[in-house]
Amino acid sequence: MTGRATACHAPWAALVVDDDAGVRQSLRLCLEATGARVLGVATGKAALEALDRGHFDVVFLDLWLGPEAGMDLLPELLQRQTDLGVIVVTAFASIESAVDAVKRGAVDYIPKPFTPDQIRLTANRVLEAQRLKRRLAELEEELDQSGEPSLFETHSQTFRQFLQMAGRAAASDAVVLLRGESGTGKNVLARWLRANSSRAAGPFATANCPALSGDLMTSALFGHRRGAFTGAIADVAGKVQEAEGGTLFLDEVGELTADAQGRLLRFLNDRTYERLGEARERQADVRVLAATNRVLEDEVRSGRFREDLFYRLNVITLTLPPLRDRGEDVALLADHYLAMFSRKQRRPALTFSNETKAALLTHAWPGNLRELRNAVERAVILAPANVLTPIDLGLGSQTAFLSDGQVEPLARVGAPISLEALEREHIARVVAQSPSLEAAARTLEIDATTLQRKRKRFGLS
Repeated sequence: MTGRATACHAPWAALVVDDDAGVRQSLRLCLEATGARVLGVATGKAALEALDRGHFDVVFLDLWLGPEAGMDLLPELLQRQTDLGVIVVTAFASIESAVDAVKRGAVDYIPKPFTPDQIRLTANRVLEAQRLKRRLAELEEELDQSGEPSLFETHSQTFRQFLQMAGRAAASDAVVLLRGESGTGKNVLARWLRANSSRAAGPFATANCPALSGDLMTSALFGHRRGAFTGAIADVAGKVQEAEGGTLFLDEVGELTADAQGRLLRFLNDRTYERLGEARERQADVRVLAATNRVLEDEVRSGRFREDLFYRLNVITLTLPPLRDRGEDVALLADHYLAMFSRKQRRPALTFSNETKAALLTHAWPGNLRELRNAVERAVILAPANVLTPIDLGLGSQTAFLSDGQVEPLARVGAPISLEALEREHIARVVAQSPSLEAAARTLEIDATTLQRKRKRFGLS
């Protein structure tokens, strides 16, 4: 294999399912020469057991396994592992069997006799397609942050020193705990650590712990079998399997349930886990990054977080400094956000007034990068003039501009303004300072759907 196996997906795992020992040996030698880890089995039962025990990227499946029809086995293989690339190999090649194999979920088809180049090139295509599919999913997840200014452009000596330490952490394969206030950029840092690690070409799976509870949290991490709990109508692989060969990011790990904490501790200790409703032990090769804005030591003392798990997560700790400690970067970041949102809103002439630049530097930014980002976005959308004032960013103290150029008092309790204006500003500020929309909704004591509806109504979505 010329590119994929050595550069894009090393190491990778192949399962060869063929009742001919000679064919299994030929495929093993061919694939191992590309850097693959190869397991050969002779029966469908052995293939299913292999998938239950570990993760594979590609399966080479013989169309006939003695009395067994390999084609009938194909859907069961894909049910065990949905992201599997199955390549059918057979001496009984025909257009009809090829079409049938694709209909049942195969990604390619090779007739016997085959050459080593055919095997390598076909595996390469499948692995590259899997890589592109994962990358597309990541890009869709990041779409809301497209054009986001880099957290790592800095004029701050303190932050440069932090990045040097983060670079050393990225180069290792150890567990990293990301700490810091809400909005400091822990998610961005997690992706940067992955991008600067030996697993950069592998998948990146994120588990948003506060968005889940109970069995759903454990299932999201480790998967479940159909019928494991109410509503489990199909097998689910889970984030650990999704991250195989790459990186798993646990966002707000302090929110994990007791059951999920216990299972995560076991996984960190020996890289083994079980799906909910399943007794089979599985293994995974995954690097774990975790983030929290809680003081986990306090959570341990209160009994809400396991002490042994805390020590297992706390191998390397990176604490992101708040924006107020990076004063040299505020103007740089504000300019980045202004350029980004000006492009999106097609308002290229927007600039900050000198008064606004001064206000940006004197504001404490309790919501950190998230608050700064939201303040600039809101100003770009709503400001009537091309020169943005402190009022436009919510940094003034007495008045705010309306869309018709008139002025009204700044939204604050007791100001002579409408309840609607006060509600709008309160929602904007709570969202800016919350780690997620779900957290903001809890603070406001409304459900997330109502919050989304209000943000849309007020032009904040």
